[in-house]
Amino acid sequence: MLSNLTFKLGAHPINWVGEDVREHGADTTYETILNDIMKLGLTGTEMGRKYPTDEDVLKRALDSRGIQLVSQWKSVLFSAPEYRESELAAYRAHVEFLSRMGSKVISTAEVGGSLHFDPRRTPNEKEVLRLDEAGWQSLAEGLNAAGSIAAEYGMKLAYHHHGGTVVESDEEIDRLMAMTDPSLVWLLYDTGHAHYGGSDPLALLRKHYDRIAYVHLKDVRQQVLDEARAENADFVTCIRKGVFTVPGDGCLDFQPIITELLSRGYDGWAMLEGEQDPALHPPFDYALRALIHIGKLAAEVGKGAQA
Repeated sequence: MLSNLTFKLGAHPINWVGEDVREHGADTTYETILNDIMKLGLTGTEMGRKYPTDEDVLKRALDSRGIQLVSQWKSVLFSAPEYRESELAAYRAHVEFLSRMGSKVISTAEVGGSLHFDPRRTPNEKEVLRLDEAGWQSLAEGLNAAGSIAAEYGMKLAYHHHGGTVVESDEEIDRLMAMTDPSLVWLLYDTGHAHYGGSDPLALLRKHYDRIAYVHLKDVRQQVLDEARAENADFVTCIRKGVFTVPGDGCLDFQPIITELLSRGYDGWAMLEGEQDPALHPPFDYALRALIHIGKLAAEVGKGAQA
């Protein structure tokens, strides 16, 4: 089904257990998630909040199923210079853990100014606080320093542009790429967050392909997004409403995206994501449908190449 792929495909536990919406999949065990990933024939996953925190237990759980820990999200607060030293120390500890697990990329996102991550924000606030010039400069410097730490371990900092944060729009992604060292700061290209942030996912992929170290494949329900925007809903509310789903179940055309990745010979990891209520959208079933969809798209690319 997936024999034509040049890249490695895994499944994010967020399909089974929500990260931003804690009630999604609250009773799901890590064994269920990993067993499903194995049954899907996939060999990669990201760290999830239900996975064991004991490294030996985690490694045994993964190794026994032939699954690689590809990455783990790392929030950073580099836009505020006074946090730089402590944030870099925490980043090094994070890199060391992922290095011991055999990971090669670190999903990294700035939380300064965001509603659902920034520890300085209060519950009654409603808008993302965009960075000023000093904040951008501090963010870029912090990311370069963190990227240098990652490089010490033979790893790559993959910046995750993300809805509800200060780097979500096309212009913000462009600015971050322009202000950071391309040898130290890479891009985690996320199809769903690209569309959510107002970008054309295919155009974003083409524009920044040389900086892409990691990929998340996620779809969007346009009607849900339109309704949420009309209500001025924040990011977490959008998740609760079901704005995201797996590839092939939303509005995005994945054919040119898969074609672009394959034609360029992308050989890194791509992670299948849905980020929706598993009680309403059974994770295994949705993931299987998405894999079939991606397999068909890849097969079409292969037919075109032969022709």
